[in-house]
Amino acid sequence: MTDTIFIGASAGGADRQALNLRRANRHGLIAGATGTGKTVTVQGIIEGFSAAGVPCFVADVKGDLSGLAMPGSPQGKTHATFAERAAAIGDAEWAYADTPVQFWDLYGEQGHPIRTTVSEMGPLMIARLLGLNEVQEGVLDIAFHVADKDGLLLLDLDDLQVMLTHCAERAAELTTTYGNVSKQSIGAIQRSLLQLRGQGGENFFGEPALELTDFIGTDDRGRGIVNILAADKLMAAPKLYATFLLWLLSELFETLPEIGDPDKPTLCFFFDEAHLLFDDAPKALTDKIEQVVRLIRSKGVGVYFITQNPIDIPDTVAGQLNNRIQHKLNAFTPRDQAAVRSAAETFRSNPGVDVATAITELKIGEALVSLLQPDGSPSPVQRTLIKPPASRVAPVSKIERGVIIEIDAVGAKYDTVIDRESAEELLAAKTAEAAAAAAEARADGDEAKAAAVRAKEEARAAKEAERARIAAEKEQANSPWNRAVTTATRAASSSIGRQVANELGKQVFGSGRGRKGSGGLMGTVLRGVLGGLFRGR
Repeated sequence: MTDTIFIGASAGGADRQALNLRRANRHGLIAGATGTGKTVTVQGIIEGFSAAGVPCFVADVKGDLSGLAMPGSPQGKTHATFAERAAAIGDAEWAYADTPVQFWDLYGEQGHPIRTTVSEMGPLMIARLLGLNEVQEGVLDIAFHVADKDGLLLLDLDDLQVMLTHCAERAAELTTTYGNVSKQSIGAIQRSLLQLRGQGGENFFGEPALELTDFIGTDDRGRGIVNILAADKLMAAPKLYATFLLWLLSELFETLPEIGDPDKPTLCFFFDEAHLLFDDAPKALTDKIEQVVRLIRSKGVGVYFITQNPIDIPDTVAGQLNNRIQHKLNAFTPRDQAAVRSAAETFRSNPGVDVATAITELKIGEALVSLLQPDGSPSPVQRTLIKPPASRVAPVSKIERGVIIEIDAVGAKYDTVIDRESAEELLAAKTAEAAAAAAEARADGDEAKAAAVRAKEEARAAKEAERARIAAEKEQANSPWNRAVTTATRAASSSIGRQVANELGKQVFGSGRGRKGSGGLMGTVLRGVLGGLFRGR
């Protein structure tokens, strides 16, 4: 097996340019204006890596790179051009051939679904994805912290949305403990989540989550498998596209072991439309990108940025890109001219090449090339015809794509969504329990209130009954008949009393006149007493 990948040569086969596999993990840059041949260059380099047993990952922005799965054809419109170029650079081994591929798609339409969980992506990248400001990002950090503390899994966007609502309900408590948690900030995050759903971002979050080992493999012939992400639809959501690729790089960095500088890379990662990664990126995110690019080399991963303009890449990151292929740049605007000067200054000089002039004169399929040599130093810049690819320079058909997806090693592993118990379900259960307890408390309270009302009504009814009885008695006592009977009884009682008293007086004291004084007085007293008794009846 060769230890280099042939890139191209000058006309006549001189000044052959080859990428040393031991230096391929030192990253690279492929730049040039639209239509200058960047995609074909990338396709040829990926073929070289695959043939050397190095797996690759590439975002297919225009759909053309899916042609890697099929061999080129002599009937193709590019055949004559490619055949002439292969002859011009002395590439006698050039022949049409396919490359083993696996198709992936965040939307699950043109390849196997790719998913991760909200927790795995983390608050920094979620904040970038949602376009949050610093204050809102701080609130999101608190939500993640609370979820972790309470043992609540954040798997998908539903979990995150429910968690944010939970934090809003506990805003006063959380503000005291962690800092300001305003409902306004949570509302802004919820609106951003809604926009992300509108872009199809909810398809990216959930389970089963991607296992990175499925990206790193070879076929039965020892060729590295090329993982192609369908990104044509994804480009309509540039933040999702950039955040996904950064997440993938970060996961590779955190998962793969340290191996130093291997004989060949473990994986090569091609990031097309690389400027999207840095557009409006906060410093914290740019610092993370720089850190990952700088350190992932020791994990055996090579990262190749593909962009139209080299100044799209921040200097802190561009300084890590040692293998450079520069296609034509236009110099129509001041920014274009600045890009030409910047590109010219990044190459190791070559007395035979006026870089600043050559950049604006390059033909399609021609580039300025400077690659790391075996000793680690960059080669002098050389004007180079890029070798033609062996695979198809056109998209595969829908039927071809479907067959490849059906028979590859991944199979149906990621096709069915798994929805296990997470924050959404747990918080819903807690809410239901709280509602049930509140309902029970309300029921107990209502029952006590009803008993009190019943007792009060019974007391009122008893009081009214007693009042009615007394009133009835009074009314009965004051009736004409009762008054007549009472008067007659009193009169009769008085008469009877006097008679009884007279009789008792006679019997006790006698009726002699000699006792008139005593008998008369006692008789009078007795008659009064008896008369009073009878009247009181």
